[in-house]
Amino acid sequence: MKRNIGVLGSTGSIGVQSLEVAKSLGLSVRSLAANRNIERLEAQIRQWRPALAAVYDEAAAKQLKIAVADTDTKIVSGMEGLCEAACAEEVEVLLNAVVGMVGLLPTLRAIEAKKQIALANKETLVAGGALVKAALAKYGVALYPVDSEHSAIFQCLEGCRDRADLKRIILTASGGPFFGKTRAQLENMKAADALRHPTWNMGHKITVDSATLMNKGLEVMEAGWLFDLPEEKIGVVVHRESIIHSMIEYIDNAVIAQLGVPDMRIPIQYALTYPRRAPSSAAPLDLIASGKLTFYELDSETFLCYKACREAMRRGGLWPAAVNGANEAAVALFLRDEISFNRIGDLVYETVLRDYSGELTVENILAADRSAREFVSASV
Repeated sequence: MKRNIGVLGSTGSIGVQSLEVAKSLGLSVRSLAANRNIERLEAQIRQWRPALAAVYDEAAAKQLKIAVADTDTKIVSGMEGLCEAACAEEVEVLLNAVVGMVGLLPTLRAIEAKKQIALANKETLVAGGALVKAALAKYGVALYPVDSEHSAIFQCLEGCRDRADLKRIILTASGGPFFGKTRAQLENMKAADALRHPTWNMGHKITVDSATLMNKGLEVMEAGWLFDLPEEKIGVVVHRESIIHSMIEYIDNAVIAQLGVPDMRIPIQYALTYPRRAPSSAAPLDLIASGKLTFYELDSETFLCYKACREAMRRGGLWPAAVNGANEAAVALFLRDEISFNRIGDLVYETVLRDYSGELTVENILAADRSAREFVSASV
């Protein structure tokens, strides 16, 4: 098992839980990175004593540098700082838990530096999946999924001797806080309503994505790259209890599922210990106490973000990056109470109908992202 890790997005929900797992496993944390939460990052620096810490926000980085001047931790900033943290010399495994497109370049740089990747940043594969897969092959690097759904599929596929036997994969979705509601009922929902997730405790952006079901659409696109599957072989079912984290179906119609309590420390730990397992502080699954497991069809006509993601995946190329960029911009507007909840889905779906043809390069991905954000801003 690798002993030295770096954590990008260390002050967020996944990052904090990743450090809990690192402590329980006795790992050493050699680099940390955050957006602007320097109070929490300072505490993490004093606990872990990493060689390097990055702050994306330049002004916040200057404040942190003063605050931790009594330590040996080097403070860097901006995108180059994130990339430096991703490639820190002593890091063996990079756990990327940042939110948004900002995670793509650090992931590519870390792969080039031959770091193993534990990926919790969906947008990396959504926007640049082909580039990431090519880099992984070129540099002989392994990537392990951290999202609970993709970790579940990863674990289920370990029993698949021949991929020709695989019929499809089935991702589960909690349905978010607005499960069963109509567009009319959703029109007046505010940020406080969207942030009441029924199962998971996450950051604001990803929680809104769960409410719009954008998160599930991103996971469908990510799964395509992780498991080399076309869009039509990736199903989704709403499972409110979040006990079954995902399933695979074989050509003989046998279905294999991975179950567990909804605790992100389990998939985080598996990504860090693979191919071994280790005892976990997560609670064991009590099926009797769980009572029942229910399943429902996902409503893609009400939740247009999900529909847009599947269309973007079918179109391929730069469309996934554009759809993701539009969503990030729309969610930011919603959280500031500048657009309605339903308008998020409208804007994301309108984006996928625009022309984003072009060669898949890092420069074009970033350009498509900018163009989509500008479209959203101009549409308000």
